Amino acid sequence: MFTSVLMIEKALTSADVEFVTTLHGEEEVSFQVLLQPRGEQADRLLRAIDDVALGELDEAVREGETPEGEEALSVGQRALEVSLAALRASGSRAEGRLIEDHPLDALKSLVEEVDADEVIVLTDPHYVEEFFHRDWASRARHKVGVPVLKLFSHSKA
Repeated sequence: MFTSVLMIEKALTSADVEFVTTLHGEEEVSFQVLLQPRGEQADRLLRAIDDVALGELDEAVREGETPEGEEALSVGQRALEVSLAALRASGSRAEGRLIEDHPLDALKSLVEEVDADEVIVLTDPHYVEEFFHRDWASRARHKVGVPVLKLFSHSKA
């Protein structure tokens, strides 16, 4: 069995599930999902700049409405449950947990704990962070000791 740690920031869409579950062809895959809801670590300014770069001006204006802190945890828990159910419905094994602080430390620990074969970081584009190599995938490549694949979400959840 191939073990993938899947790091996400919102609920997986059906297109995302199909994408990640077909990456390894017929090989059976077990997913360990880490979801970090937007919280204190999220930077509204960077998210707004990303929205503007993507031409999503309406989203940039609504960044202040995005749940953060404790409110984001309940939204995050629901997103994790939806994602795990979708992965299981596709025939994959899937377990998951929310992470609140230090996502890369949690990622490294989980990779070691489950003896993962790879890490998949599936997020919306974060142009500012990617440009400066401060996005999860860029930073994880130097920390986890297994291949890290960076994928972009197919659509809004």
